[in-house]
Amino acid sequence: MLVTLVACYFAVTICIGFYAARRVKNSADYLVAGRSLPLYMNTATVFATWFGAELILAVSSTFLKEGLQGVVGDPFGAAFCLIFVALFLAAPYYRLKLMTVGDFYKKRYNRTVELASAAAISISYLGWSSANLVALGIVIHTVSGNAITLEQGIVLGAVIVGIYTLFGGMWSVAFTDLFQTVIIVAGLIYIAWMLAGMAGGVDKVVATAQASDRLKFFPGASLHDWLGFIAAFVTMALGSVA
Repeated sequence: MLVTLVACYFAVTICIGFYAARRVKNSADYLVAGRSLPLYMNTATVFATWFGAELILAVSSTFLKEGLQGVVGDPFGAAFCLIFVALFLAAPYYRLKLMTVGDFYKKRYNRTVELASAAAISISYLGWSSANLVALGIVIHTVSGNAITLEQGIVLGAVIVGIYTLFGGMWSVAFTDLFQTVIIVAGLIYIAWMLAGMAGGVDKVVATAQASDRLKFFPGASLHDWLGFIAAFVTMALGSVA
C-alpha cells in the first residue's frame, strides 16, 4: 500500500511538471517563470525548497541528539536568511530583471567574475543537492522494503526530479513545489498528531524534551560552545545569502 502511494505521488508530480511546462514560451519563462508567480506559489516554492527531505529527516534526527542548539543553523539561521533577503535584497534584484545570480556579477563587474561566481555557487550547492537526493533515496529504499537499493533510490529520485525540471524549468518547479508543500504540511501535521498520541500527548512530549534540555536554545558560559553556536548560525544566515 505504501509503495503504491509513493509511486502515485511521483507519477502525479511528473504529470504536474509536464502540465506546467506548457507555460514555457521563452528563456524568461524557463528560468524565472516569466517573473509572474503569484504570492502563494512563491511562498510554496520557498517552503518546499528549504523544507525538503534533507531538512525533515536530518534536522529532526539532529534535534533528538543535540536539542535546539544542534539545529541553530537550519532552520533558525536559514529563517533569518530568508527574512533578510526578502526585506533587503529581493526588490532590488527584481528591478534589475536578472535571470541568474551570475547575471548580477556580470552587470556589476565583468564576465570573469560572473563565471567565477557561477562556479562557486554550483560547487557550494553540490553538497546541499546531494543531501536531498540521498534523503530521497533513503525514502525510496525504505518504502520499497529494501527491494530498491539506496544507490538505485538516489538515481531514481534524481531522474524523477530531473525529468520535470528539465522539461518545464521554473514553471514546473513552482507547480510541483505547490503540490509538495500541501503534502509536506498535511503529512507533518498528521505525523505530529499521531506521534503525540503514541507518546501520551503533547504535554508529555514537551516535558520530556525540557527534562533532557533539548529545548535549551543558547549554550552555556563556555567560549568554545558560543563560538560553535555563532558559527553554525552565521554559516546558514549569511552564507546562504552569499
